[in-house]
Amino acid sequence: MLSLALHTLRARWTAFAGGFTALALGVALLTVMGLALASSQDAPTRRPERFTAAPVVVKGADTLRVPTPNGDRTEELAHPRAVPAATVAKLRRLGTVVEDRSYPVRAEGGPRDLTGHPWSTAAFAPYEIETGRAPRTDDEVVVSGDWARPGARVRTEHGAVRVVGTVADRGFEHAVFHTDARAAALSPAVVQLVVDADPAAVRETVREAAGVRVLTGDDRRYADADPGRDSETLTAMNALFGTAGGVSAFVSVFVVASTFAFTVDRRRREFGLLRTAGATPGRLRRTVLCEALLVGALASAAGCALGGCAAPALAAWVVDVELAPGWFAIGDARWPYHLAFWTGLLVALSGAVAASWRAGRTSPVQALREASADGGGMTRGRWLCGTALLLTAGATLAVALLDDPGDLLHRKTYVSRPMLLITAAALLAPAVTRPLTRLLARLPARLPGAVGMLVRENTAAGARRTAAVAAPVLVMVALAGSLLGATATLERAGAAETRERTTAAFVVTAAGDGAFDARTLDRLRAVPGARVSASAPSAVYVLEEGTALIRSEARAVDPGALAATARLPLTAGKVTGLDDGSVVVNEEWERHTVGQRVRVWLGDGTERTLRIAAVMATGTGDNGVYVTPANAPGARVDRVDVALADGADARAVAAGLERAVRPAGGRVRTGDRWAAAPDPGSEGATRHGLLLVLGIALLYTGVSLADTMAMAVSDRVREFAVLRLAGATRWQVLRMVAAESLTVVAAGAVLGLAVAALNLAGMGGALALLSAPAAIALPWPALAAVTAACAVLATASAVVPTALALRRPALESAAVRE
Repeated sequence: MLSLALHTLRARWTAFAGGFTALALGVALLTVMGLALASSQDAPTRRPERFTAAPVVVKGADTLRVPTPNGDRTEELAHPRAVPAATVAKLRRLGTVVEDRSYPVRAEGGPRDLTGHPWSTAAFAPYEIETGRAPRTDDEVVVSGDWARPGARVRTEHGAVRVVGTVADRGFEHAVFHTDARAAALSPAVVQLVVDADPAAVRETVREAAGVRVLTGDDRRYADADPGRDSETLTAMNALFGTAGGVSAFVSVFVVASTFAFTVDRRRREFGLLRTAGATPGRLRRTVLCEALLVGALASAAGCALGGCAAPALAAWVVDVELAPGWFAIGDARWPYHLAFWTGLLVALSGAVAASWRAGRTSPVQALREASADGGGMTRGRWLCGTALLLTAGATLAVALLDDPGDLLHRKTYVSRPMLLITAAALLAPAVTRPLTRLLARLPARLPGAVGMLVRENTAAGARRTAAVAAPVLVMVALAGSLLGATATLERAGAAETRERTTAAFVVTAAGDGAFDARTLDRLRAVPGARVSASAPSAVYVLEEGTALIRSEARAVDPGALAATARLPLTAGKVTGLDDGSVVVNEEWERHTVGQRVRVWLGDGTERTLRIAAVMATGTGDNGVYVTPANAPGARVDRVDVALADGADARAVAAGLERAVRPAGGRVRTGDRWAAAPDPGSEGATRHGLLLVLGIALLYTGVSLADTMAMAVSDRVREFAVLRLAGATRWQVLRMVAAESLTVVAAGAVLGLAVAALNLAGMGGALALLSAPAAIALPWPALAAVTAACAVLATASAVVPTALALRRPALESAAVRE
């Protein structure tokens, strides 16, 4: 049997080329994803940046810790607490204390992410003067890098300053150093400080200060800005690679199974002859499985080698687009190779199982009789599996809509759920491709000549061939439509929801991650004809079910001003009922009945019991919590909604707002433009993540489409020769093949579009149940581009080998043996 399999592989290597290529690419993708995941597990410990030379750093409470029956639950505080004044006084008795401050700075001609510090903290990085001198007065600064030279006058939102010195750029920030007194005026709060004393004595001194931490050694990195950025980035990257790996595995199984089934279907005459010669069905099945084992082993080995070469390129790309930290690189882990190799072998055998049963199921006479034309293409097992998957997809969608519709809006759900429906559609595709291709080819069939008629009859008669070629197109269109459509639908729903929530004519936002100071707010309030509602970001924490500590994003607002500029999606209560003793929540909260009292922790960790003043609909998940400024200690205003007073001129108000906010670098937009603007923090990551997932799937299925089309054409050499002997010209045959390719691609695109529409309909139902705008957004430009790419690829893959085959004399091609 092994000898027969080896002889078959040598004699019919072109028949196995498609399966080999598809499997090798799938194993390569799994190898790349596995290597990336393994490399992200070995993250190096980040060293301190700003406090490398600091003896001891004392940091105020920045973590909320709530005891529960299942242990303590922790969350990062939105507004870390300052080190208590009494504790600072005790620390001064131990040694020198340097107060650290960090605040955003906007300077004309400078980097966008400038951060200000007091000069006395520069020595802890350490920063050293390269040119000039240290600042001595409030209008003098030292800057890092070479964007400004000593003597230059620079305008900032805090007034004009003169650069008197520069320090080397250390790579982790763009710094501006003021005098200690000026820094204290710009940022009064002190959440951490450096103490030049014995660490043990410092720990003993702060022992009674709740939440205060003493940092030494590598732990000093927790005093740097965003110390958890690497772990957060790696978590997001792991989720991305995990999703991409799952999509790769799905597409691999899908394409390999389809390719093996098509390969076996092409060999019906061969199997019929073997059956006539005495081969049993079991022997044929074992022969097919043995061939799959050989192909799988060779393809898996090739895929592992290819993946090892491609992984560094992927690592460089994710670093370039800032999906991974700058230090990320592929390591030397070995388990991804083993996992990918044995997975590829298993996929090859799994894909060949169904095909092997089909090979040995027919009698010799039936096999010979079916050798020239396809049957119905649908077996009982295919009907059962396809129908079962279709019903499962519908049932799970119904359960999700009834139980937790919000889960359908999560990225992990809308990326994985289409796989079930795509598989069901692919299994049932042969049942609909024949009537669908007849419908699509109806117009060409009416054109003069026989080409249109032949296109219609060939695509309908070759149901299995048509389904095999249409399957990759179905996957490409369905994935592109489902994933891009899901993000577009959520973005559209979120923008519509945001616009419905605000009645503001203008929205003024602070530059970057900064905030407005009191002088800027006073200037905005003084603009004639403007009714101003300032709000600040914060957070509220609640313990649900006695064990889960949940963080909800909050906005600190003035209730009266909010009522003039917002139209919250309330299901109960009134906005005007909000006061210092209450909170506005949404329906996701365990307690969401107006009048109920709920135990919460504020953004700085202060525990309060607040009354529920109003309840909002859940929506897309952005309907957070509203509190008064008294319940958001430490929150700074970063957004101002502006309504027009009666009789006010919109242009005059807009001009006044621009003048008021110009020194602070804020941005004035109309309410509509602000609502339609995407979230700058997540837009890039989401776009690049989807690009990676879709790029992998589309590249893989594109190669599979080309292989399958080339295999299908190579099996029709004698058919083309007969057409030429019957009087068809070379160009007529080429036009027929091209038209058949376009027809099959159109059929696959229609099926893929139907799958994408059904997936998005489920998301639309979830949005409707959550009282959010439910307009479905199909990404028509992307779908058109994917379909056009499939059409070009399929046509070229069919026409080129056909043109080469037609170069041989017709009589010679007609006499070619199989």
